[in-house]
Amino acid sequence: MCRLFGLSAAPRRVRATFWLLEAPDSLAQQSRREPDGTGLGIFTEDGAPEVDKQPLAAYQDEQFAQAARQRESTTFLAHIRYASTGGVDPRNTHPFEQQGRLFAHNGVIDDLPALEAELGDHRRLVAGDTDSERFFALITKHIDANGGDVGAAITTAARWVADTLPVYAINLILTTSTELWALRYPDTHDLFVLQRPAGGPHGRRHLEHASAAGRIRARSGDLSSHPAVVVASERMDEDPGWQALRPGELLHVDSHLACTRQIVVERPPRHPLSLAQLNSHAAASQSGT
Repeated sequence: MCRLFGLSAAPRRVRATFWLLEAPDSLAQQSRREPDGTGLGIFTEDGAPEVDKQPLAAYQDEQFAQAARQRESTTFLAHIRYASTGGVDPRNTHPFEQQGRLFAHNGVIDDLPALEAELGDHRRLVAGDTDSERFFALITKHIDANGGDVGAAITTAARWVADTLPVYAINLILTTSTELWALRYPDTHDLFVLQRPAGGPHGRRHLEHASAAGRIRARSGDLSSHPAVVVASERMDEDPGWQALRPGELLHVDSHLACTRQIVVERPPRHPLSLAQLNSHAAASQSGT
């Protein structure tokens, strides 16, 4: 299964180090479970997005996979891809950038011709082959149409997809330089949020997060003295504060780390896809096998 990790320390810029595809057993063995790409997105001091991503599997580029990425930003977005649609190509590797925003997705949306038709002129934003980038363009279309309300745009786009297209899952994280949104839909995959006080639950502790499978590891000494909000596909440490988003729930983290949560897609997909209905590659991307 693809992995999502988002972190906001807004409005403060903090330093953090990320390791992608770090495996506790064997780098090569782990990389073959998630073979299609890794990416990390941040924002510069002037709010411009920067993405460092690699479409190759770790066993094909061990140096890239093992390298520690030391970055400074207000928000961070990391993703590990196992392709469900689109080939192994830089254009298909997450995170994606559109109009100064970053986006990563875990799921499968089918009937891409119908999705493209709904995009209209916003089809020009799509460079690759993935359902993820097209869904991001649909969100961007609604942002442009409603005066810049990102949460409303995610809601409108997700409801349209849920009512119109075959859907397995559309878990997502979207970030700007100061804000973060996350949606879990439907109940196919987990998505967790942690509102971490400065220093963590015991105080004066740096952030040290690692997924159980060793897919993503993040460390930040600055967060020993600053609060943060973390969103991830799985609980990243033993902190009791991790909470699962409910199916259909949209999380918004504002520019001062205030969190709001609301169910925005109440109904299950009208055309749900089961794992058995996915092609073999898409099924592997969603099951982690």
